[in-house]
Amino acid sequence: MDRTSGSEPEDLRVRFPPGTLKIMKLQFSAGGIVIKGSKILLCQHSQHHGWVFPKGLIGDHVDGEDKKETALREVKEETGAEGKILRALTPVAFWFIFKKEKIKKTVNYFLMEYVGGDIAKHDQEMENVEWLDKDKIEERLTYKSDKKVWQEAKSFI
Repeated sequence: MDRTSGSEPEDLRVRFPPGTLKIMKLQFSAGGIVIKGSKILLCQHSQHHGWVFPKGLIGDHVDGEDKKETALREVKEETGAEGKILRALTPVAFWFIFKKEKIKKTVNYFLMEYVGGDIAKHDQEMENVEWLDKDKIEERLTYKSDKKVWQEAKSFI
């Protein structure tokens, strides 16, 4: 907050679209960027059809689950692939509106190495799961937050 003017700097103001309730929620998720040789695992979401890295809410299925456990579980559920965590990546955050609530989601991604599983056995949350050459990832990703974490991840591959 800019204490001299009594107002918040422009980038800290929260704006609600007309007709939305003025409710904010914070969500924390974890997911993975899985590598297999020169291929990277991507999935297409069944509802919004965007191409993303697999991720999900921390502790929404398992009480006490930590972000690493969530990331491994979500990769397995959403893609059918099993990964081994190599390193944590810088968390990314973004805002979205769902059912008239403004939500800030922070996602803790981990770079993972593929260790097994079958991508044909993904859950219905994803309509497509594919291994892509790493030079095709940026053009396929739909969202800026995924592109941001990809920039960091590819520096370690």
